[in-house]
Amino acid sequence: MFEIEYKGANSVSISTKKSVLVTDPKLSLVGLKDVSTKDAVELATEARFALHSENARLNIEGPGEYGVADFDIKGIAARRHLDSEAQPLMSTIYRVEINETRIAIVGNIYEKLSEAQLEDIGLIDILIIPVGGNGYTLDVTGAASVIRSIDPKIVIPVHYADAGITYEVQQDSLETFTKELGAPVEELPKFRLKQGAALPPVLTTVVLTRA
Repeated sequence: MFEIEYKGANSVSISTKKSVLVTDPKLSLVGLKDVSTKDAVELATEARFALHSENARLNIEGPGEYGVADFDIKGIAARRHLDSEAQPLMSTIYRVEINETRIAIVGNIYEKLSEAQLEDIGLIDILIIPVGGNGYTLDVTGAASVIRSIDPKIVIPVHYADAGITYEVQQDSLETFTKELGAPVEELPKFRLKQGAALPPVLTTVVLTRA
């Protein structure tokens, strides 16, 4: 069993009985408290979102393959949303496997993924994706394009308008995204998946309450 909690911006925590993985924990950039990564796996989609905690079990900040605790992790280099093709690839998409469940975590990426990137990502059950747009990250159209390319069973949207968060650029509302995608919506305080539990038969948007 594992559970996913939404911490704000592009940060989530994924917890098993034995370990925790935290993505993009540096929430002080948006006016929130940084997420502690003590004894956790710290995963950053960009260097600026990392804490580089000395107390983390492992700090991951780029492409490569990593096996740690209950997580099998693959980092895939990606172009950021507004970067040109000539610029270095500054973002990382992560594929995280927990037992037989496959999770993809994306940050501020360009919406058109290459065949090589999609092959590296592979089959995905759960996709965690930013949807706020306005030049800062994927907008609803770009996010929907990535979702169609990856074809998960569950989408967990992050990085959208939130009165408690101070973004550099105003973000679009969650409702704008859910209307654009048109998938059934479930609202939960946290997402839990038990061993052997079935995933939804059709694409479902799972909206998590910010913890």
